[in-house]
Amino acid sequence: MTTPLSLIDFCTRYPGESVRDATARSVKFAQQAESLGYSRIWYSEHHNMSTIVSSTPAVLIAHIGAHTKKIRLGSGGVMLPNHSPYVSAEQFGMLAELYPDRIDLGLGRAPGTDQQTLGRALRRDPRAAENFPQDVQELQAWLSNNSPIPGVTAFPGVGTNVPLYILGSSMFGASLAAKLGLPYSFASHFAPQQLEQATTYYRENYEPSERYPEPYCIAAVNVTASSSTEDAKRQQEIVHRQRVRAFVQRQGTVLTEGQLDTIVNSYQGRQIIDMLRYTAVGTGEEVKEYLEWFKDHAKADELMISLQSASEEEQAASMEILADAWGLRG
Repeated sequence: MTTPLSLIDFCTRYPGESVRDATARSVKFAQQAESLGYSRIWYSEHHNMSTIVSSTPAVLIAHIGAHTKKIRLGSGGVMLPNHSPYVSAEQFGMLAELYPDRIDLGLGRAPGTDQQTLGRALRRDPRAAENFPQDVQELQAWLSNNSPIPGVTAFPGVGTNVPLYILGSSMFGASLAAKLGLPYSFASHFAPQQLEQATTYYRENYEPSERYPEPYCIAAVNVTASSSTEDAKRQQEIVHRQRVRAFVQRQGTVLTEGQLDTIVNSYQGRQIIDMLRYTAVGTGEEVKEYLEWFKDHAKADELMISLQSASEEEQAASMEILADAWGLRG
C-alpha cells in the first residue's frame, strides 16, 4: 500500500493581498489536493503574523469544508494551552458534526506567537503549557461519552471522538504521545534536529490504547518539485532567500538585496536555511526517491508535505507532479 501523503497549508498572505485573497487561495489549494488524492490538509494556529491568516483553524476548516467533499481537514495544530479544552471540544465537535469522518485535531503546546502577544493579548498564563498532558486527556474526555465534570456536557462534541494527534518537535511530544497511546506528528519540515531520536522513542515506548493499538507516526517534509532538476533548484534558492528575509524582517529589519545576499551566505543565514534540511527537490522521480528514503529515515506511516515553491502557479504544479510520481491518482 502506498504511504499516504498529506499537506500543510500555511494560508500565506502575500504583500498587497487581503485576508480574503489568502483564504480563497487556500480553498483552491484544498480542492486541487482533493482531486489529486491527498489524504488530508492541516492548518496551524499562529498569532500576530500578518503573513499567515490561519489564527483560528476551526473557522478556516469550517469554510474550506464547505467547499470540498471528502478530503480530511484538521489542525496542525491547535495550541491547546491558549484555550480551554471544553471550548476546543465544542469547536471541533461542531466540525465533526458538519463534516463526518473528515476532521482531525492536532494539538501543540507552544504559544504560536511572540511573548508580547502571548502575555498581553492572549492573556495566557505563562505556566499553562505545564498542564498540556492533563488538558489533552480532558479534551479527549469531552469528545467521548465520559464527561470530566458531572452535569456538564460539551455539545456539540460529546460522542464525536474526534481523532487527536500530538504534535511536536522535541522529545516531549514523542514521550507524551507514546504514554497516552495517541498518534504522533513530528514537525521536521522546520525543526529537523530531533527527528530520529523522537520517532524512535515513540515507537519503542508506545503504550497501546483501545482506539490505537499500534503507534502511528506522521513526519513532515518539504517538497519542491518541477519539470526539471534545474528549475526545482532555482525555486529552492528563491524559497531560501524568502525564508531568510522573513526571519530577519520579523525582528524589524528591512533588507536590501545586497544585504540579503550577505546574510544568506552568513552563518546565521545557513542556520535559518538548515531549518529546511529535510527537503525533496527535483523532478517527480527525484522527489519520490527522496521521500521513500525519508519515510524510512523518519520511521513514518504517513508523510505531511510542506510545498515550498516560488509562486502560487509553481506550487500548484509541484502538487500535481508529486501526486503523479507517488501514484495518488492510481
